[in-house]
Amino acid sequence: MDITGALSADHLKFLADGFWLTLYVAFISIVLSFIIGILLGTLRYAKIPVVSKVVAVLVETIRNMPLLLIIFFTFFALPEVGIKLSVTVAAISALTVFESAMLAEIVRGGLNSVDKGQIEAARSSGLTYIQTLRTIVMPQALRRMVPPIVSQFISLLKDTSLCVIVALPELMHNAQIIYAQNVNYIIPVFIVVALMYFIVNYCLSLIARRLESRQA
Repeated sequence: MDITGALSADHLKFLADGFWLTLYVAFISIVLSFIIGILLGTLRYAKIPVVSKVVAVLVETIRNMPLLLIIFFTFFALPEVGIKLSVTVAAISALTVFESAMLAEIVRGGLNSVDKGQIEAARSSGLTYIQTLRTIVMPQALRRMVPPIVSQFISLLKDTSLCVIVALPELMHNAQIIYAQNVNYIIPVFIVVALMYFIVNYCLSLIARRLESRQA
């Protein structure tokens, strides 16, 4: 095990560059999937004829697919139909599609958790369905959804490592390049990589716990 060689200044910078891209891809995917997930989850909850059923089929189909398959599809299959994406955009697209479906189910569950009596009271007071959803149901549901949503974001950050399969130069990709130079670099590099993931995910876990304790 060569700790000095594995953790040289150049190697640490290379790992940091990969980790920065990991955080960037995760952040963009989180923002996009959050917006799309809320939209899809709300459409499922609203039970709009045809639309809600189509969304339900779409969400359940994606949720039951392996993320790796979706990554392969965006990077290798889409170019076959004329849609060519850079590796970064393909990774963000795949993660966004998968996480949107996961978040849609969390959103639907959160909306369903709101007491129906409040909805009936709001409607009887003269509020429209949209007004009731926006001012009564959604605010309460969002507070309840925050912990599972944060947990899902933690999973998303870890899932970025799967994008190594399409040569996205994220943390695991750069780690592989380093320890491919010397087998004695493997353990030190893996320890640093694990520590990087742990620090960010642990911070997110603390946030989730704090939010859960506030709701208790």
